Amino acid sequence: MPPAPAVTRVLAVANQKGGVGKTTTTVNLATALAACGKQVLIIDLDPQGNASTGLGVTSEKRGHSVYQVLLDEMPISQAVTRTLVPGMDIVPSGVDLSGAELELIDVPQREYRLRNAIQAIRGKYDFVLIDCPPALGLLTLNALVGADSVLVPLQAEFYALEGLSHLMRTIDRVRRGLNQALTLQGVVLTMFDRRNNLCEMVAADVRDYLGDRVYQTMIPRNVRVSEAPSHGKPVLLYDMRCAGAQAYIRLAREILQRENDLAGEPALAS
Repeated sequence: MPPAPAVTRVLAVANQKGGVGKTTTTVNLATALAACGKQVLIIDLDPQGNASTGLGVTSEKRGHSVYQVLLDEMPISQAVTRTLVPGMDIVPSGVDLSGAELELIDVPQREYRLRNAIQAIRGKYDFVLIDCPPALGLLTLNALVGADSVLVPLQAEFYALEGLSHLMRTIDRVRRGLNQALTLQGVVLTMFDRRNNLCEMVAADVRDYLGDRVYQTMIPRNVRVSEAPSHGKPVLLYDMRCAGAQAYIRLAREILQRENDLAGEPALAS
């Protein structure tokens, strides 16, 4: 067994807009981090449960889910499910999570339920990645309050900057009111097509707006990435040599490099 991590980093993978690759990024980035020898936990906070399904954790295999963690205060360790990826676990979503937004309204400390649950597993994993739903409700708010930083997948399209500015204001409000330690981990451009001039223009605008907080790695449009979830596998297991899989490996390396820089550790080998 690898040594216990000294620090657990909790990343909320969030964007208020749907269809930008949040779940795809969560699953495949987590797999790439696990391939680098890190202990990783995914928390599937999206009622659609696509991260769970995409890792082969079908509804029949889901004993306990994040719903029980949030509403019944079940210890999160009891809801952890192993995946087919060595070193990577998941707290699956369930169909009952779709009603959790309404049920949480009258719950005491409703914004802190997930943060309190995560505290019990800090030190067990190197990374906890939270796959957020595509809306700013109580589920996403729980993720932002419980996270150390936010990773934003951003599709290179016309309205990208407008949506990003809304999300940045949301992060700022959460930081001022509920989680003073919350930071922006970075922005990763997804579904990138170099043949499309608009993609290049959007990428340039986003980099002008956020500078080096935008990762150099861009995730390309790739058929194999789209096919992998239907086989219940991350793309790194489905076809490691495809362009999408290689991009997620580079993204994991870039994230680890940033983490090492923050910690003052030696640079990763290229």
